[in-house]
Amino acid sequence: MTSLLEGAKKLATRGTDIGARIEGLAEAAEAARGRLDDTLVRETEEVVERAAGRLRLSATHTVVGIAGATGSGKSSTFNALTGLELSAVGVRRPTTSWATACVWGSDGAEELLSWLGIPPRHQTTRDSMLDTRRESNALDGVVLLDLPDHDSTEVAHHLEVDRLVKLADMLVWVLDPQKYADAAIHDRYLAPLATHEGVMVVVLNHIDSVPVERRQSMLDDVRRLLDADGLPGVPVIGISAREGLGVDELKAEIGRRVSEKAATRTRLEADVRAAAARLEAAGGSGRTRALPAARVESMESALAEAAGVTTVVDAVERSTRLRAAAAAGWPVVSWTHRFRKDPLARLRLELGADAAALRGSRRAVPEANAVQRARVDNEVRALVDDVSTGLPQPWTESIRRASVARLPEIGDRLDAAVGSVDLDAARMPAWAGAVRALQWLLLLAAGVGLVWSVAAGLSGSLPDTVAVAGIALPLVLLIGGVALGVLLALGCRGLVAGTARSRAEAADRRLREAVSGVSTELVVRPVEAELAAYTRLRHGLDAAQR
Repeated sequence: MTSLLEGAKKLATRGTDIGARIEGLAEAAEAARGRLDDTLVRETEEVVERAAGRLRLSATHTVVGIAGATGSGKSSTFNALTGLELSAVGVRRPTTSWATACVWGSDGAEELLSWLGIPPRHQTTRDSMLDTRRESNALDGVVLLDLPDHDSTEVAHHLEVDRLVKLADMLVWVLDPQKYADAAIHDRYLAPLATHEGVMVVVLNHIDSVPVERRQSMLDDVRRLLDADGLPGVPVIGISAREGLGVDELKAEIGRRVSEKAATRTRLEADVRAAAARLEAAGGSGRTRALPAARVESMESALAEAAGVTTVVDAVERSTRLRAAAAAGWPVVSWTHRFRKDPLARLRLELGADAAALRGSRRAVPEANAVQRARVDNEVRALVDDVSTGLPQPWTESIRRASVARLPEIGDRLDAAVGSVDLDAARMPAWAGAVRALQWLLLLAAGVGLVWSVAAGLSGSLPDTVAVAGIALPLVLLIGGVALGVLLALGCRGLVAGTARSRAEAADRRLREAVSGVSTELVVRPVEAELAAYTRLRHGLDAAQR
């Protein structure tokens, strides 16, 4: 978890609506990092940091920014609201890039002013000895900022205005009758803040310079422009800071919003929702999804084929059949099996006394041919298409990159995985050992019978030997040993086939598990990580926009 998300989770307001929204936006930004546009993600993180920082500061103060163009009477409006000559106006206006702050109620405001970046020399408190008036109670808890001119030729002024517009809880935009339709303020500030109409007031200053009969029509025209900017709910107030017209109405509007103690929360919620909307526009609103098990199984089947699992399983079955047949066969002829090459030995996969050394050498399973490689590529693409359908392009590309990033190493990894599987082909079944012992016992009996029969025949005593069912015992041993050995060998063919199939099935299961492990590490987990990130993005955006 990043420090940004950890910080959001530690908010004192965690568990509240605003805390949950900030935490959700932080989660969405973290999920989008490296997948969506870096600038957009960075801007989203800045919103999280600003919102979290503001919530840690004074909740009893509301930051109100007074913004406007050169000549709009912004500083005069600031002075009229404070009742003090704090900001120079007209030709006396300084060329500083700093804002001026006036605070009603200094308790708890120091840290807030520091966060706003207002130097002490540009701060004044109305509860200081400078303020001998008491009619300012309506603005108790206000931190009023006089911002630099947004259309100043000084770049530093632009940067300061842009910075503080993002930090203010409430914004008062001061327009001039001669330039109220200027695109500089509408296109750069007002229209982009269409989601923030709940924390804005527009003032048409110098209303005294407009003939009385034209004032309402001019205010209506400002209203029309604001509607076009997407700000139908923003109040428009006509004032004359110089003559005092409308100042009380503006002060009352600010005081009303401050007294409701909702401006800070409303501004932060608007910031969070706007950032979430931008992130959603880039990251999409498609449903979350998971990898279909059937698609993963189909891909793993293609990988198993490319890894030569079928070839190895067939070799295990034939090798087991060969070894078991040699163990259970009639010893007189079964020794010929040793001259037949073990199928596993051809693949360098036999597990005998040299198993450790053999596992370290390259196996001789044929490499995947073009058709098998094409099937693997097709299955990976089909898997990506299945899970990315309906997702936005950046996320589709992210999933595709994750799915193929490690494909170049998949051949060697499959080769190593198959070569490391214990095929359990060297261990003979218990029944084979018993049959082998019995076969040698029968062969010994037949040998004894043969020797005895030859010796008795040469000495002429064969008719006098002990008989079993009328047959001389030496002949019974000879014929019985041979006959039973042959019959036992024939009878064990079913066991040999069954054992071979069982060992082959077990080998197939182990090999496919090994292939599945490679598939999971190189393809499935990277894709699942992208899907999980998209799920976190959607979860975070839903929380931020709730």
